[in-house]
Amino acid sequence: MTTVDSTVSAIDAAIGAPVAAEGGGACCQCGRALDASPSDDFCSENCQNVWRAAHATTVPGFEVLDRVRDFVLRFNAFPSAHCAPMLALWYAHTHAVDHFYVTPRLILSSVEPGSGKTRVLEVAQHLVRAPEMTISATTAALFRMVNDGPITILFDEVDTIFNPKNGGNNEDLRGLLNAGYKRSATIARCVGDARAMKVQRFPVYAPAALAGIAGNMPDTITTRAITIHMRRRRADEEVEEFWEEDVEVEAVPLREQLAAWIGTVTDKVSRGRPDMPEGVRDRAAEIWRPLIAIADAAGDHWPDTARAACSHFVAAAGVDRNGGGLRIRLLSDLRDLFTTRAVTELPTAEILTALCELDEAPWGDLDGHGKVLDSRRLAKELEPYGIRSKNVRMPGGKVPKGYRVDGDGGLADAWSRYLPASATSATAATPQVRGVADTEAVADASATPAPSDPPAPTEL
Repeated sequence: MTTVDSTVSAIDAAIGAPVAAEGGGACCQCGRALDASPSDDFCSENCQNVWRAAHATTVPGFEVLDRVRDFVLRFNAFPSAHCAPMLALWYAHTHAVDHFYVTPRLILSSVEPGSGKTRVLEVAQHLVRAPEMTISATTAALFRMVNDGPITILFDEVDTIFNPKNGGNNEDLRGLLNAGYKRSATIARCVGDARAMKVQRFPVYAPAALAGIAGNMPDTITTRAITIHMRRRRADEEVEEFWEEDVEVEAVPLREQLAAWIGTVTDKVSRGRPDMPEGVRDRAAEIWRPLIAIADAAGDHWPDTARAACSHFVAAAGVDRNGGGLRIRLLSDLRDLFTTRAVTELPTAEILTALCELDEAPWGDLDGHGKVLDSRRLAKELEPYGIRSKNVRMPGGKVPKGYRVDGDGGLADAWSRYLPASATSATAATPQVRGVADTEAVADASATPAPSDPPAPTEL
């Protein structure tokens, strides 16, 4: 036996590989003859995968997540330092999604093309579990793919699906993406021909990452999502060239390490009840629970890193002008106005003037043709929150209509329910009462102090 043969035999003995008969080879996993297999060690890809899984060395969770984060950063410039850690956690959760009740949607938006959204998905497809990269898949096809799953949906150019200019009538797809957020969700459809029609309930639970131009995503999806607002790279922001054949090869061990580690902590993360950062509750807490549970299981810096990312994205969602909708923007601007002026009441005319003068606000041109916010539109936008105008006594005896912070029909209740907590609020500011809302009940406006503390937030 030659030195080379002895060495190979020693390696085979070390890894427990079967010793083949002279002149032939045997599969390291099952012992069958290799025959025409292109591999020198395995008779099939399945045997190779089984052997690798059995002999894989589990890398500590924090190291795996560090490697995934660093890998992601090689090919994208992100608007925040919190983006890459969040993506690493989101990719990890796809390998454990069956153990969670919720899978947060990932949205990659930008105001212009060429901002790196597609690149994020291209990297993600080599790191997530069972990726299904698509651009224009029909709703019926997605139903079938999710039903046959598991898959991770990576949907590019989704803005073309929901863009009103292109029709925007894709309720079935929106329903699938909405319902698929929770594990228990199904969507009922009639299947079969007219003589043998029956109702079939399709399971639609699956992770989904959606990329598209900002402004066209339905609110029902954005409220179930973590959103990154991508931006074009500056000339001084360098990233590596993306050669997919190289990325695919380099990503294999990372994906395997991620899946192997997640497999060791699924019971722990599925039962976890992680503490949320201050102010994160309800839907936001539901979205972030899987990611923070994974971070807690990883240890090292990841529990703190994940909570910092959570606070960042939740705060950004609270002031997101597109994701929150026009009414949320109105509530936010009104709170800023009352807080800045340190008052608890303002006449409608003064409110409208101040709103229309705000830089980069929509109130001075609501339709792109110079239509400004008026008192009728203001009342209509605030009415769903239970906010109503009241009489406000002004210096000189005038009693115009206006809005107040506290009391029945006031702004404070809506602020506490729909806006993130603010360091200061109009009700906490030094009061400078401009008038009295109920002129019959109070004779002297100067003797009426404004409340010093904001109302306690009410849970949704």
